[in-house]
Amino acid sequence: MSALASVTDIATTMAKIGRKARAAARALAIASPEAKRTALLTAAGAINAHRTKILAANARDIEAATAKGMSSAFLDRLTLSDTRIDAMIHALKTIAELPDPVGTTIAEWDRPNGLHIARVRTPLGVIGVIFESRPNVAADAGALAIKSGNAVILRGGSDSFQSAQAIVDCLLDGLHLAGLPLDAIQLVPTTDRAAVGEMLKGLDGNIDVIVPRGGKTLVARVQDEARVPVFAHLEGIVHVYIDKAADLEKAVPVVLNAKMRRTGVCGAAETLLVHRDVVKTHLKPIIASLIAAGCEIRGDAAVMAMIPQARPATEEDWHTEYEDAIISVRIVDSLEAAIAHIERYSSHHTEAIITENPAAVETFFNRVDSAILLHNASTQFADGGEFGFGGEIGIATGKLHARGPVGLEQLTTFNYRIRGTGQTRP
Repeated sequence: MSALASVTDIATTMAKIGRKARAAARALAIASPEAKRTALLTAAGAINAHRTKILAANARDIEAATAKGMSSAFLDRLTLSDTRIDAMIHALKTIAELPDPVGTTIAEWDRPNGLHIARVRTPLGVIGVIFESRPNVAADAGALAIKSGNAVILRGGSDSFQSAQAIVDCLLDGLHLAGLPLDAIQLVPTTDRAAVGEMLKGLDGNIDVIVPRGGKTLVARVQDEARVPVFAHLEGIVHVYIDKAADLEKAVPVVLNAKMRRTGVCGAAETLLVHRDVVKTHLKPIIASLIAAGCEIRGDAAVMAMIPQARPATEEDWHTEYEDAIISVRIVDSLEAAIAHIERYSSHHTEAIITENPAAVETFFNRVDSAILLHNASTQFADGGEFGFGGEIGIATGKLHARGPVGLEQLTTFNYRIRGTGQTRP
């Protein structure tokens, strides 16, 4: 926890962190691709070498969270294992080998007056990441920030603080060996909420964007109070629609995976919509697989009539991100009705359609206004690593600058570089 004694101390400390991050960002923005690659590969090696230390820190976090009575979904997000550490290492190595976005030319053209104009990627600057239970966020955010030439300020929650510190120590090993500024990655040394407030104010202009990774309460606060741009999604109310042309052999495993692979992730399906024409053939097998996996079913009247184990769905259920082994199920009369339901209840995060009808897919893709749309695939692919980004710093449902998984390109902006031969404007 914090050794800081007062709100004044926190404000002073956070202001200092902001200044150090800005200075580090200037240095990192011009760092060579090879130096950044070296930092990430070294950090990956350090995580592997220190996995016992990381797991021990995580065990202490889990013990404390369990004593507080945290939910199973929360504990799942908090828990590290050898498999999840291997995934962190793989992400760092993948990000290290991705093309460096900084300095790449997005577009270029010549004007009739001879001016040559290029649009070139540049780092955003300083990224503030506020997260709660997932310690792997520290690795993903740190790696993506380094590769994209940005400094990052990490503010972890009290429940994951020791795990995050152990991971950040490994990232700092990478920066040190590569000769890059250690202030490029800073973990806020307090879990006091006053530190969040200081970050949301922008640290005297030293934070360029905030990324919240946590529950609805945290994200809502960030979106309400931030004085700097925010990349975020408030909820993951995710839908899977079973079209009348759905292949049952695809539908059963896709729905099961979308809901039950990990129920606490933001890409987990929360609502299942089934076309009335395939209720008799598709509903029972799909629901049976969910029930066998331990999923609770909450259905409308038509579902209740066919599934004895189902509980009645209320209006609140259609608005709920369960983050648990619960799914709401509704029968719809048409593709249009499914789209209308999604439009009313979706958080615009991720939706999927299961169908063999290409026209239905195009209609769904063109009319559903969500950041990620899938055809015949699990919604749990809503993840930057699965997109080939190596990892993600978060998922954004806004429409300006970044949408969907926020990876390297989304952590850059651009400037225009204009080369002339003495032209003057008449």
